[in-house]
Amino acid sequence: MTGFETEFTPLMSLAGGVLIGASAVLLMFLQGRVMGATGILSGLVTGTAPGDRGWRAAMVAGMIAGPLLVLALSGQMPAVDVPVSWPMILIGGFIVGIGVTYGSGCTSGHGVCGNARLSPRSMVATLTFMITCGVTVYLIRHALGG
Repeated sequence: MTGFETEFTPLMSLAGGVLIGASAVLLMFLQGRVMGATGILSGLVTGTAPGDRGWRAAMVAGMIAGPLLVLALSGQMPAVDVPVSWPMILIGGFIVGIGVTYGSGCTSGHGVCGNARLSPRSMVATLTFMITCGVTVYLIRHALGG
């Protein structure tokens, strides 16, 4: 054991899941679009169909405003403990970007929305994400001692 354990927060996790699910349902209902965080951000940055930037900007602003709302309500920012260095975060982000490109979507698009629509492609993608995550955590924490 390395001494690093992930904190178990069932109520906060449930609340977060409900908010993510509600936002996905609202986006589908109001815009007819699937909520995938990476696709929303890339569409905002690279540009998409006319009139498409507004809802994308609102979603990204909401993602940024969430922690600020926690700060306003509690007086402190949410605790974020990332037990790796900035270079590792950048490398991990690059690898995730490659996976999102080749996997035709991210965990929120496939895992939340695709599975809810019973998409076979999303079910396979989510299963692949989960297995890869489990193997990676096992290797880093137990086999490599990180």
